[in-house]
This record gives sequence, structure tokens and C-alpha cells, in this order.
Amino acid sequence: MKISRGLTPSIARPYSVVTIGNFDGHHHGHRALLDRVVSTARRESGTALVLTFDPHPVKILAPQVNLMFLTTPEEKLARFKAAGIDEVVFLEFTTAFASLSPAQFAKQVLCDGIGTRELFVGEHFAFGKGRAGRIADLLELGAQLGFRVHPTPPVTIDGEVVSSTRIRQMIQAGDLQKAIRFLGRPYGIEGRVIPGAHRGTELGWPTANLRLPEGRVIPPDGVYAARVLWNGRALDSVVYIGTRPTFAAGERLLEVSILDERLELYGETIRVELLGFVREDRVFPSAEALTRQIESDVQTAREQLREAALDPVSPLHSQS
Repeated sequence: MKISRGLTPSIARPYSVVTIGNFDGHHHGHRALLDRVVSTARRESGTALVLTFDPHPVKILAPQVNLMFLTTPEEKLARFKAAGIDEVVFLEFTTAFASLSPAQFAKQVLCDGIGTRELFVGEHFAFGKGRAGRIADLLELGAQLGFRVHPTPPVTIDGEVVSSTRIRQMIQAGDLQKAIRFLGRPYGIEGRVIPGAHRGTELGWPTANLRLPEGRVIPPDGVYAARVLWNGRALDSVVYIGTRPTFAAGERLLEVSILDERLELYGETIRVELLGFVREDRVFPSAEALTRQIESDVQTAREQLREAALDPVSPLHSQS
């Protein structure tokens, strides 16, 4: 898969079939759109191309918004590649770029910049200065400039539109099972295991600790059923996210207790896929009370892991 930055009008791409967006999360709706782009490009012996932006437009247009992301840039590119995309074009999103009129955007970017022949976008797609351009405008501009526009209806689940915004809300509310259904896979957080205070070992449940990545959507503090992906293996686990208030609050971390095995993971990079909410965080009167609660948490997590393994709607492993 080719990665380009900026417009390169001199490059002759065979029959560019294009979609536009940020594709954070690579959820069911995104995959439906990408599938149409790829299948059309293959039929026409053309180029399946994603036009995306760096930074995210919200960072420029509404910098006061603390936008959190579902995927890292590396994961997003890996998922584009897995979907069959031939080229990803990154455009720098600036105030000057945002000031392009709908007609300027269509001519300078879509037509002259990447040679669009067919364009697939959501039926509520908006573009140009102030998001003034709508699908009707795009259809008209495409007819004038020589490319076909395919408005694509949103994917819905139980009558609700699948969107990155909605999935962020689900995860931030701790509704991981619904987020899994909308994403089509568990939500994962990756990081390098760091040394901790060894309290988990003292309690009989040793942990692998990760710093929470900046800029990522994080569920509420509490306990979760999870699987750890490491070294080609998927390991049943219980995860705690929080500041350990029973022992005086500290840095907010993600702590993983791998069930049924003890592994030396310091310095290793692991991926933690969250499958279900077990309980909220709280203060315990003693270490002994916390240990008893952990034993109960483990049983609840095991039940959730068994249910997840039987659920065909919720694949347990991320696609690479």
C-alpha cells in the first residue's frame, strides 16, 4: 500500500476510486464504504484510494474540543491495507485548506489533485468552507468535472447509525459489549509493560502494568474482562483501570492480571482487548477485602470471556 502526503497532480493513477474521511475506529460503517471502493477499483483495474487529513479537522476548527481517538495512526494504516486499499493520501488540514469553497475543493483536490473517477462518500457528507457543500452540490460538481459520485447510506445496528462518535461514547460509558458490536471487534489498547509497585503480587494476583496512551479513548475506572494478545497468543485476563485508591491514589494505569499463567512481561509490548465491564472502581477497607473482591471479579470475568467466545457477532481478535 502506497502512502502519499500532499497532492501530486503529476502522478497518473489508473482509474482513481476514492473515499474521503478520517476513519477513526475502522468500524462496520467504514468497512462497508471501503469494501465498495475496493470492489469498484478491482472491477475497473483501478486504484482504491483513501483521502484523509492530518491533523484531524477538529483539531484545527475546534481546538477547544478534547477529541480522543479509537485507533492509532499505525493501526489505521494497517487496517486500510488489510481492507485492500492501494493508496492513502494525507492532506495537511490547515485554516487555509478549510477556507476552500466546495467548488475549489472539488476542482483542486478531487479532480486535479488525485484524478478522481468515482467517489464514494456517506450520504450526509459535507465539504468546503463551513461545510457548505452537500451531496447535491457534489453530484453536480462531479458531473461538471468528470467523476461519478456514489452517496452511501449509513450502516445501522438495531436502528442506530454506526459512527465513531457513538462508539467513543459507548466506550467512555463502559458499554464495551455494544461498542464491540458497532466496531465489529473488541476495543484494544497497546503499550509496553512497565514495572509497578508489586501490590498485585502481594495480593496473589500479579499484574502487568501499562501507562494509558495519550489521546486515546479510555473506559471509566473499574474492572474489565479482557484478552491479552502477546507473542501470537490470546490470554484470558482481568484488567483494572484506575489509580488504586485503596492504597492512596497514584498514577492512573491499566493493570492486567493474566489468568491461569504467570508470565514475565516487563518491557514487552502487549495489546489488551477489553470485552466486558465487571465493576466500578472503589475503595476497600483492607487489602484482605480487596483480595476477596478480586476473586469474585475473576469469576465474573471468566463468565464474560466464555460468553464472548460463543458470540459470533463479537470476534475476539483484531484483524491485522
